[in-house]
Amino acid sequence: MSAINSNLESFRNWKHANLAIAVVLIGALAIFPLFKPPLDGFIDDCVLALAYVVMALGLNIVVGFAGLLDLGFVAFYAFGSYAAGWFASDFFSSINGEKGIHIGAGTFASTLPGIHLNFLLVLVAAVIITSIAGMIIGLPTLRLRGDYIAIVTLAFGEIIGRFAVNGQIGGFKYTNGRQAISPVDALDLPLLKEFDSAFSIRGYYWVALTMVAFSLFVNFRLRDSRLGRAWIAIREDEVAAVSMGIPLVKTKLMAYAAGAAFGGLSGAFLGTYFNSVNANQFQFAFSIFILSMVILGGLGSIWGTVLGAITLSFINSYFIPDVFNGIPGSLGLDFDLTQLSFGIFGFLLVMVMILRPEGLLPEKRRRLELKEGIGADEAIVEVRA
Repeated sequence: MSAINSNLESFRNWKHANLAIAVVLIGALAIFPLFKPPLDGFIDDCVLALAYVVMALGLNIVVGFAGLLDLGFVAFYAFGSYAAGWFASDFFSSINGEKGIHIGAGTFASTLPGIHLNFLLVLVAAVIITSIAGMIIGLPTLRLRGDYIAIVTLAFGEIIGRFAVNGQIGGFKYTNGRQAISPVDALDLPLLKEFDSAFSIRGYYWVALTMVAFSLFVNFRLRDSRLGRAWIAIREDEVAAVSMGIPLVKTKLMAYAAGAAFGGLSGAFLGTYFNSVNANQFQFAFSIFILSMVILGGLGSIWGTVLGAITLSFINSYFIPDVFNGIPGSLGLDFDLTQLSFGIFGFLLVMVMILRPEGLLPEKRRRLELKEGIGADEAIVEVRA
């Protein structure tokens, strides 16, 4: 047993371990849909899980790397989804004399009024919009710490939620409220045909998996960069980090912008996947849902965040409604298990905090701090290196 543990520790310390794990894992996941029917419902659950992984990785940059508690992450999901609704639908049908604007749009979409951009351009627009929104939201928090940051970000999340329901300027509803922006163009990529009904779920799955691979690459590069070490230093001791020359304003704003960009990417993808952008999607509970993924996996841990996102996503969309939903009825109780979803998530978090406070798959530094009492001074030293 000790030999196995020694080998595992040696593998974790190998400099190419993360790359090896990513290649094997993504390769296995890439061929997985080929063993399922084209319109299998489980693949639909997988698509949602992968989209939530991208979003959780973004929040992990803000909360896990930089230590800035964000309770309004749903705002970036909203902006990303509305980017898809604005730039890949007939929502602005009167533009250009009702002839529309079409850039790289699919065959069918290029005949419709409104703004119709290629999906890749929609992603770029979502990243730009959400990054700017992230920095705007981050500005009021620059002099705040701890709970006060949470209160401000919570307020922004609620503001965006109200804007999604009632947002209008000059009598024009830019969000269309609960009536939704629909339909959103089908996903269309260069050199590929528009996704048809037989291919769509598999196609969306592979696109989501590609986004996860891209997000993992960027996250690992950011974590190991000078900026990433600066985030960690600020998280551990803000005063010491500033005294050692780390630009606090720039570093914090970069954390908010980077995290928001991933939220926007996932939001734009989900807007296209759902074929609709509805204000009811952007509730405060969603921010807590994504934050729970990060906490469950382990704050600051990239692989832990992936594990936490997949775990909670499948509990929410597969196990509770499809596997265990009938248990209360079999016990003579008159309610569905889906009514207790957030209670179940809360119970899981409490158990994790009691039994494994560092998370399911913790970051090495945090595991050492919690298990062996090693301080955070080494994080500051790394920044100076």
